[in-house]
Amino acid sequence: MRIDKLLANMGYGSRKDVKKLLKTGSVRIDGEIVKDGKVHVNPDRQEVTVAGDVVEYKPFIYFMMNKPKGVISATEDGQHKTVIDLLQPDDVFYDPFPVGRLDKDTEGLLLLTNDGQFSHALMSPKRHVEKTYLAEVEGEVTEADVGCFHKGVELEDGYVTKPAHLVILERGNLSKVALTITEGKYHQVKRMFAAVGKRVTALERIAIGPLKLDQQLKRGAYRELTEAEYDQLIGRE
Repeated sequence: MRIDKLLANMGYGSRKDVKKLLKTGSVRIDGEIVKDGKVHVNPDRQEVTVAGDVVEYKPFIYFMMNKPKGVISATEDGQHKTVIDLLQPDDVFYDPFPVGRLDKDTEGLLLLTNDGQFSHALMSPKRHVEKTYLAEVEGEVTEADVGCFHKGVELEDGYVTKPAHLVILERGNLSKVALTITEGKYHQVKRMFAAVGKRVTALERIAIGPLKLDQQLKRGAYRELTEAEYDQLIGRE
């Protein structure tokens, strides 16, 4: 990896900023001053320092975000704020992207990473990773709906969903439920309830597989996954 790319990825500024930094002579590889940004370095085997401080190389980042409403799950958009806009500049340098997506008006747990293999492992239909949501539903959700969801719901386009686990938390004209699905079809939760004659008025994702949303995270806030949380997600004991 080129030293200028490494330093830019580690948050030392743009390529232009890094070029200026290199010219000052404060960057060293294994103790040797480096001023040429094209010089290659192996961060796993060589020590890089800036003004005497060791650069801790992290090739991949993994963030848990509590996504707010009104923000789209994309890396860029000409009209709407994206989840990337909620990140600190130093974290944007890693070029993260959302793992899967949450609708613009859906809140809750969203993962961001720059690790394509990690993202694919979680989103691959073959993995059947569970995703759990809390929903407010206009109309009384019944045991008949629970049974219907358990068998699989036929959507408006004829697709029959995989079995889903529906739990009624509060009954009434505005019901509150928890729903666990193993798919990620477009607007799936809303379409499932629409198929049984009801409308979702609020939706929050609270878990992906064994990973639960950190209740200490305010809407729009995020943090790095712990090593234990990462291991949980990839199935490492």
